[in-house]
Amino acid sequence: MTRKNKLIHTPEGVRDSYNAECRKKLAVQNKILDTLYLYGYEHIQTPSFEFFDIFSKDRGSVSSQEMFKFFDRDNNTLVLRPDMTPAVARCVAKYFADEEMPLRLCYLERTFKNNSSYQGRLKERAESGAELIGDDSADADAEVIALVIDSLKAAGLEDFQVELGQVAFYRSLLKEAGLEEEVEQELNQLIENKNNFGVEELLKNQEMEPSLKEAFLKMPELFGSIEQIKTARGLTENPDALAAISRLEEVHEILESCGLSSYVSYDLGMISKYQYYTGIIFKAYTYGTGDYIVTGGRYDKLLVQFGKDTPAVGFAIVVDQLMAALSRQNIDTPVTLVNTIVLYEASARGKALALSQLLRKKGMAVQTMKRKEGAVLEAYREMAKRRGLRNILYLKGNGGIVTAMDMVNGSADEIPYSAYGE
Repeated sequence: MTRKNKLIHTPEGVRDSYNAECRKKLAVQNKILDTLYLYGYEHIQTPSFEFFDIFSKDRGSVSSQEMFKFFDRDNNTLVLRPDMTPAVARCVAKYFADEEMPLRLCYLERTFKNNSSYQGRLKERAESGAELIGDDSADADAEVIALVIDSLKAAGLEDFQVELGQVAFYRSLLKEAGLEEEVEQELNQLIENKNNFGVEELLKNQEMEPSLKEAFLKMPELFGSIEQIKTARGLTENPDALAAISRLEEVHEILESCGLSSYVSYDLGMISKYQYYTGIIFKAYTYGTGDYIVTGGRYDKLLVQFGKDTPAVGFAIVVDQLMAALSRQNIDTPVTLVNTIVLYEASARGKALALSQLLRKKGMAVQTMKRKEGAVLEAYREMAKRRGLRNILYLKGNGGIVTAMDMVNGSADEIPYSAYGE
């Protein structure tokens, strides 16, 4: 590859989007935003880069090695925003410090994670999401789940599932067990991967109550319907764990009353890498993508780190994954693309530009193009076909006659300029 060719390529983990693909993505994003607005969420924008400490390990966000870090002129460590939740939390603590009533905020932003790009995962991702702040009720949990469902439906998805978990159940058992940090991390991995044999082998030499060990062994099996989750009550007497199950049951009842329970399944073995989650967590999946399209959960102890002690719950839709799923499921996003060129010779410029403006006023997207001296008309026909444009309106001479060329059927009709109206 020559040096010149290298200049036109993008780094690993990022990509270009253009023409119809880009228009469809923008249309989907607008449909999601319109849904968020209908639920009463107000738009917020945060900087693309912030101080490193906003997303540090203490916040429970992404690991330091997954951040794109750089320095400003005062030698402060800055990072490209890897996660929207801490950024929104910072804004709320700054601008709504004294607000005691619930806040509903939404966004459409890009996040940047220096991951390994496995499974085609992008390092720069478009994310649209919402945060409900200042409400610790099951009703708030159910609202964000309903919002996820309605947003995905608005985007065009028909077949998807939201998997709902509860980190408080697992963490209460971990606290009771008192495992060493390394053992705890390995157990997290095994349970999330539903590796029953691995869990059994790991706990074989760990000292704990037999009932507690049995609860850990059963966790990889605690997924499916809400009835399956209810069976977890027989595994523990831990009050915090039982309260976590009760919370899921209450959320389920609310979703059922809204007619949305068919979109939701449950998984007590779901464990998020984001440590700031304190209650429900969830991910949404669909066909045609190997990764989740939505992630979210409750984070009641994150804002207090920025000086405002208030509960919160929210989610992010990974727009790029959603677009991949829509494409692979052959779900079209209708967009109105330009399909007409007004091509003119210099002598017909006035009429050509007036015709273009007239068509635009009528809501028709057109491109105006002056014919290059010496360029053959067939070159413009080939360009139109190559770009998926259907019509060329060609004005020559004084522009009194418009040659309307149809690229699909190959016709060319001469129409008086006056026929287009004033």
